[in-house]
Amino acid sequence: MSGKDLIINEIDRLPEELLPEILDFIKFLEVKEENTIHSSQVLSERIFKKIWDNAEDAAYDAL
Repeated sequence: MSGKDLIINEIDRLPEELLPEILDFIKFLEVKEENTIHSSQVLSERIFKKIWDNAEDAAYDAL
């Protein structure tokens, strides 16, 4: 049984009044993941800017 199947089985056993809390947690995880990806991209951009932003590569900037 996959992890997804295990989670679905557990959710099926929960009382209906707890489902909004589960949904909130899922949405929290989605936002957390998006923020992690965005933060990584921003950090990488800063690091690579030092490497890419130079006179030798200026010709490629116009492409």
